[in-house]
Amino acid sequence: MRNAILALGLCIAVATSGGGTIRGKVLKADGTPIAYANVILVGTTMGAMTLADGSYTITSVPAGTYRVRAMMMGFKALERDSITVTEDLAVNLDFRMEVTVVMKTQEIVVGAQRALIEVKETCTSAPLQAMPVDDALEKVGLKSGIVKSGDQVHVQGGRVDQGQVQMDGVPVTDALGASDLCTQACRVVVVPPADALGASRCAAPGVDREQYESIPENEFLGVVDNPLSTFSIDVDRASYANMRRFIRHGLVPPSSAVRIEEFINYFSYDLPEPEQKEPFSITTEIMGCPWTPEHRLVRVGLRGKSMEAHELPPSNLVFLIDVSGSMDDENKLSLLREAFPLLVRQLRKQDRVAIVVYAGASGLALDSTTGNHKREILSVLESLRAGGSTAGGEGIVLAYKTAREHFIKGGNNRVILATDGDFNVGVTSDGELVKLIEKERESGIFLTVLGVGEGNLQDAKMEKLADHGNGNYAYLDDLFEAQKVFVREMSGTLVTIAKDVKVQVEFNPVRVASYRLIGYENRMLKKEDFEDDRKDAGEMGAGHAVTALYEIEPVTKADHATATNLRYIETRVRDDARQRAETVTIRLRYKEPDGKTSLQVERVFADAGISFAAASADARFAGAVAEFGMILRGSSLRGKASIDHVIETASNARGPDVNGYRSEFLELAEEYKNLSPQISKER
Repeated sequence: MRNAILALGLCIAVATSGGGTIRGKVLKADGTPIAYANVILVGTTMGAMTLADGSYTITSVPAGTYRVRAMMMGFKALERDSITVTEDLAVNLDFRMEVTVVMKTQEIVVGAQRALIEVKETCTSAPLQAMPVDDALEKVGLKSGIVKSGDQVHVQGGRVDQGQVQMDGVPVTDALGASDLCTQACRVVVVPPADALGASRCAAPGVDREQYESIPENEFLGVVDNPLSTFSIDVDRASYANMRRFIRHGLVPPSSAVRIEEFINYFSYDLPEPEQKEPFSITTEIMGCPWTPEHRLVRVGLRGKSMEAHELPPSNLVFLIDVSGSMDDENKLSLLREAFPLLVRQLRKQDRVAIVVYAGASGLALDSTTGNHKREILSVLESLRAGGSTAGGEGIVLAYKTAREHFIKGGNNRVILATDGDFNVGVTSDGELVKLIEKERESGIFLTVLGVGEGNLQDAKMEKLADHGNGNYAYLDDLFEAQKVFVREMSGTLVTIAKDVKVQVEFNPVRVASYRLIGYENRMLKKEDFEDDRKDAGEMGAGHAVTALYEIEPVTKADHATATNLRYIETRVRDDARQRAETVTIRLRYKEPDGKTSLQVERVFADAGISFAAASADARFAGAVAEFGMILRGSSLRGKASIDHVIETASNARGPDVNGYRSEFLELAEEYKNLSPQISKER
């Protein structure tokens, strides 16, 4: 189980007639409820997710006999056969699930012969007779990341003219037609397209053509010359889920794939609800810095107002789904066919969904349909198949056009783009796509981007699209992450309560000599951008929380500056002792979802001198996550950071951990620690 920021969702529509009902509870062996477990009718698209008390209800079930399965991460799946459903009657069906855990003290030995096909061996070669195929064409199709679609060969999502196929050392431009040239002894090598640096990533299994934006980390800035730190909030969490995928595969993620602010904000923290008249609460905690003892950490926490399920506005959603050849993997389109139903099953009759797909061209797979027609929506999702090239630009245009045609004033109008990011037909460059998104966002339609897959993940592209589309970006590495995004945090993910949210922190030079913001490197703004309402910034959803950490160097000697027009820097240092004790002033600017003019909130905070050990569990856990991120990035500012300290701190600060996300973090840290020395030395 994984911890959630918010468990609010859209109300489940309950049919009053037509079909039967299966209902009951999913419980642990000791009788305590299991929330967010999946209960499905095997072989159908029907199912439900349990509520906080473990209860579930599956309505409108056609009369017949079914096999019912209950599933939850960390528990052994259960099935009940021969469950008979009768028209207009309810069947009560409870499950008691046992925890399935492998203890560290157990020794597990797995014996197996070497597979005939090395699925990760994209760039190495082998004789044809070593493969269970008869010709070169079949061998090319067996390589990892290679998809044959009619008369095309897709190499790691690219085309053969972008990568290279070699037969007996000779580059071949017609991989399909060259089959006749190859004998049984022919050696075939598939080289994927180059990455953004122009070099094929053959030496990095699981990375291949993945693209990340390399951003230097924030350095320390002196307060006298730089008293203001300004940034746009970031509610994305893709980097953390992507990191989890790498470590689960026994790999260290590329340093450019690590965005520490997304690590920190993957977890929920106990932040207070805002006061009745304000959309945000602002809290700060100042404590010792564990990796540099002479420094201090400033934790800034923002929380948006929550919304009850009945308060959520109607949704006008467009699912924009990539069905190109590069999506033909279990962890891509197949995963999306399971993930989107989690959201569909929560739709109300006042909600609407359209489905747009794109490959060689784009098309409307399902016109906008109300939420009480779930079977129709689920049927279209289940029918999706991958093949062809990727005309992502056309798909974006059609999706926004569809959303505008069914625009709900005062509602949640949003395009949800799901892709590996490989756009290679029509509008393809990052710059062109960003301009297209910026133009479309003026219509008041927000954007959510869901990244999937490995070997071809265009992370940099998808993050840019989300940032410029007034939206958010998540990476789905498995169905449980889809549950987190679509169910437990749905209102925060899909319902925007404020846009262009900016934070400006002013440091008191009497107390702070220098500072650095940990993470948010690609969210930094100029100080003058703070009051410029034309400057785009981040969005916040209902109940959403954002945490930022500053590392500060305290002043050791009085060194008053002479700058003017700032709260703490004047020609004459203020004599008021209370104001001299202030450490930071935090200002927050935001616009309402349909607003043009920003509003501002301001708070002042002082350092009470508490140690890191005496800080709250949430603050210490956030510090451990940041420390882990710095280790993965190979940060030059990580000081005495160590993986052992990360594990110790996170273990002591785990707290209640209702959904298990913090426990999972500890498992990942342990897995990283146990990686082979050759891999660990990369950082």
